[in-house]
Amino acid sequence: MYSPSPSETLTFNRKAVALLSGGLDSALAIYLVKRQGIEVTALHFTSFFSPEDSEKDDSPVTMIARQLGVPLVSRPKGEDFLELIRNPRYGHGKNLNPCIDCRIYTLVKAREVMAEIGASFIVTGEVLGQRPMSQRRNTMRLIEKQAGCDGIVVRPLSAKRLEPSLPEKQGIVNRHELLDVAGRGRKAQLALAEEIGLVGYSPPAGGCLLTDKGFSNRVRDLLSHCEDVQPEDLKLLGIGRHLRVRPGLKLIVGRREEENGQLLKLATRGILFIPRDFPGPTVLAQGLPDENEIVVIGKIIRRYARESTRGNWIRVVTPSEPDRLMEVTGIIDDEWIQSRII
Repeated sequence: MYSPSPSETLTFNRKAVALLSGGLDSALAIYLVKRQGIEVTALHFTSFFSPEDSEKDDSPVTMIARQLGVPLVSRPKGEDFLELIRNPRYGHGKNLNPCIDCRIYTLVKAREVMAEIGASFIVTGEVLGQRPMSQRRNTMRLIEKQAGCDGIVVRPLSAKRLEPSLPEKQGIVNRHELLDVAGRGRKAQLALAEEIGLVGYSPPAGGCLLTDKGFSNRVRDLLSHCEDVQPEDLKLLGIGRHLRVRPGLKLIVGRREEENGQLLKLATRGILFIPRDFPGPTVLAQGLPDENEIVVIGKIIRRYARESTRGNWIRVVTPSEPDRLMEVTGIIDDEWIQSRII
């Protein structure tokens, strides 16, 4: 005779926490559940590794929450997430993306928000087979188990291809009104978005920067050379050219005026080198360069300055010497740069 597991005897209410990335799938998942009269709170995770900014009124996350008429809660991926990137239990993807560990992390945090608002289950926009690491049938079950969320995750886009979740079994969520999407195609999602007039979602090419090879190289370099990573260090990862001169010395070279300004704002994270009286890149040195390396930095600035307006004087800005001037001639060769670029 069948006897239900302890989890199947849980009592579910009609309140849910839904993960909202800013993309189409998570938005449609919320729509499919909310139209059944479920009270949904959208949960968005902010981090330096995601391009979406839920604080802006015109961000995809904010626009989608507004269109769907759901309250939006934001939670940061903090220092604990940085440690997860260093040492993921289930490994990295092709680059530095710890997809399985990240999914477990977000479900654990979603469970905390559930407790705060009195919700009883979680909704995600996952699509079976869409992502090779975290959206396989067996992996989904593993993630639920490790996050302490056995049976309480509803995946509306692929529900009919998966085992029913507990809210579906108990009739809180009508399984017949959910979808059977699978794979990487987006035809069904785009058709539904057009049908309900959903706009402003982020493109599928967006998402986690840790899947990008170049960005991952910068993160890997930072984590291997810096034990005490600060938020400012993470902000710097997306600015300028990065050159690892040696252990203990990294240079960040502004590529345009906007990046030069950003480096000035983050001057507390190093020593600034600024061209005087001629246009060129600002350089932020993280670490203590010796006198020879200071000259090299000056030659880097001159290398990226326009030849017709290139000058010789460079300002060195440190807490002890706020306006030291040095004269530099020559430029650094490209081979030196290429051998050190991150």
